Amino acid sequence: MKVHFIGIGGISMSGLANICLNLDYIVSGSDSQENFFTKELANKGATIHIGQSAQNIKPDIDLVIYTAAIHPDNPEWMEAKKQNLKMLSRSEFLGLVMKKYENSIAISGTHGKTTTTSMLSVLYSYSDYDPTILVGGNLKEINGNFRIGNSEHFITEACEYFDSFLDLYPKFGIILNIEADHLDYFDSLDVIIQSFRKFSQNVSSNGYTIANGDDQNVRTALKDLPNCILFGYDKNNDAVIVDDSFDKNGNGHFSIQLDSDILGPFSIKVPGKHNIMNATAAILTAYKDDIPLEKIQHGIFSYHGVDRRFQYKGNYGDVLVYDDYAHHPSEIKATLSAAKFLNPNRLVAIFQPHTYTRTKSLLEEFATSFYDADIVIITDIYASRETDTGLVSSQDLVNRLKAHGKDAIHLNDITELQNYLDPILQKNDIIFTIGAGDVYKLGEQLLLKNMK
Repeated sequence: MKVHFIGIGGISMSGLANICLNLDYIVSGSDSQENFFTKELANKGATIHIGQSAQNIKPDIDLVIYTAAIHPDNPEWMEAKKQNLKMLSRSEFLGLVMKKYENSIAISGTHGKTTTTSMLSVLYSYSDYDPTILVGGNLKEINGNFRIGNSEHFITEACEYFDSFLDLYPKFGIILNIEADHLDYFDSLDVIIQSFRKFSQNVSSNGYTIANGDDQNVRTALKDLPNCILFGYDKNNDAVIVDDSFDKNGNGHFSIQLDSDILGPFSIKVPGKHNIMNATAAILTAYKDDIPLEKIQHGIFSYHGVDRRFQYKGNYGDVLVYDDYAHHPSEIKATLSAAKFLNPNRLVAIFQPHTYTRTKSLLEEFATSFYDADIVIITDIYASRETDTGLVSSQDLVNRLKAHGKDAIHLNDITELQNYLDPILQKNDIIFTIGAGDVYKLGEQLLLKNMK
């Protein structure tokens, strides 16, 4: 079978392409630029085209798979339509792949998908369940963003953008939280809530929806639906987090009261209250999947984090440099709150807004997300799939931050950044680069300059 991926270099598409190679499919694909994933696929035998052209679409291709970011005016899309080739979206194809697995787990939510998917991946792997995994980050335990297992277990992230997760029909569906996001597609928060309700309705009748009951939007989405297990700190949940505490690094220790049973104790090696919530979702899923409690305890403790999630990068003189993928106001608040456990002298946040639509629609929320930071630097907006309409800028966010009493500055160039930071940095300050774009490169460039 010959399969062509339009946008093969994305983290999810590359994982699916690897699964196809493992099935002995003939794989080709294109992307706008070369990256680690395209190089890796080429080394494994895939035909990779840098740049997208109608010439890449051959008449003998059996299936064309495309991402949500591909528009109908894409030359490969148009050529595939012209040749009347079979076409599926990434999520449609993922849904078909998942149907081959008796025990599939799909992790959804506005925040925390990659971390929770990674936790479950490590937990199932350490429990010798040999899962197939698709994760939206680089997980050291599986040496990348995917793993080909040899069992009935399949673990994947489930993205709500473009309603993609509605193509999935998992045995276990996890909902971590529901907030306003992707408002370039969704008309309102109410529409988002209804979309998550449909996702839960797609969960198998012999499985469960494991969901954050502390989130009122989640409760609204799941009202009167069967086979839902709500978790959190609120005593009205089905599963209640109890006896929680944090060590000097902010890593959590806790138990879970489920009905009349106390599960635990559990310890995790990633900081913050939000990671206790992520871990609880993973633990309850594994427990309802009949993994022995002692294996769950060992597996969740064995998780050390994933790239770009509260990741220590190195030292810039007497200053520690960390990086985090947080690109939504709630994520930023959670990251900076967890960073306080590191007991910094001062916390320096370097934030790159991700997409113009998100920045514009959540401008006020972003402006109130940095209270735990002492110094705030805003870089240029990362456009991703969008074009600049001139309706919002990084300076707009700086202005709103100042209006809320937080001093901030707009910088983008590494030389500008270094010239600004060097005179003001103090011993035991901590720098956090934050955002879903390429802001992490600024931190890496600082570290490289420090080595010269």
